[in-house]
Amino acid sequence: MVHNHMISELDYSCLSLPQIFDEVEKRRQISMAMIYPFMQSLREAPFPAPGNTVKIKSFIPDKGTEIISLTRPLDSWLEHVDFRTLFRCLTDEEVLLVFAAAVMERRIVFIAEELSTLSQVIHAVAALLYPFTWQHTFISIVPEILIDVVMAPTPYLLGVQKRLLEQVTDQSDLLVVDLSEDKEDTFLVRSGDEKSILPPKLQDEILQALRNRKEKATVEELNRVVSEAFLPFFVKTVGHFASYVTRKGSGQPGVFQSKAFYKAIESKTTRHFVKKFLQTQMFDLFIQEMEQQPASLQQGIFHKKIVEYQEKKKREKAKKK
Repeated sequence: MVHNHMISELDYSCLSLPQIFDEVEKRRQISMAMIYPFMQSLREAPFPAPGNTVKIKSFIPDKGTEIISLTRPLDSWLEHVDFRTLFRCLTDEEVLLVFAAAVMERRIVFIAEELSTLSQVIHAVAALLYPFTWQHTFISIVPEILIDVVMAPTPYLLGVQKRLLEQVTDQSDLLVVDLSEDKEDTFLVRSGDEKSILPPKLQDEILQALRNRKEKATVEELNRVVSEAFLPFFVKTVGHFASYVTRKGSGQPGVFQSKAFYKAIESKTTRHFVKKFLQTQMFDLFIQEMEQQPASLQQGIFHKKIVEYQEKKKREKAKKK
């Protein structure tokens, strides 16, 4: 039986829905075989736009077909995020390494004794990806009955209690991050290339920006420093996307010109990174949403930062002339 306090800590993908796990548990009590059709219908359902709802039909013996409504939250960036635990458990360099693996949509497992540590860290890591959204399995506390999820070949962010560690570390090709205070090594399993994923200059800029925080920063102060460290990374690497969404007329859906987009990047290391990032599901979904949205609707903090950055670049160019 999954304890209720665990269920409330669970997310699936970015539909923050304990409800999904209630549904899984309901089916598990009847038969394990019933979980799979439910998860399959969930997987096949179209991913809702922010704020929208998707309805899933599901059959339960003796009860007939149920319709389950799942809603994706609106852009609630940083609303429920507390970065303090992440930066208490890991050094800035280690956070950067985890961020790099997450950006490449790899399989990442976090290990800790405390449920709250797992939950806070995993939500914080997902928030670092803003304006992109983790599109794959996301379980902040994996109950023992679901521990086999670590065998899945697809990307995931998982939180696993330390007592279940042995069931995780026999896997290769993943990043296992120990958050415990008494750890000898932070990375119990790693691919080894994580340090070379992000362009070196941009890595340095993130680390430099993180050093601006106070020793005992409040949640809000730390959130601001962290967002000012990580958001510019995406502004500088892919912030020019809007110029490469071509539209036949105003109000028409656009088409993203990916080749021209990454060829426009001057820095070779950035271009190399972006070429890989273009293949992620998070970028793909982001661009699909941008293609569907009229350009006039593209607002929000990411858009604002892009405009600021582009204006700054124009001013710098003008000075050079």
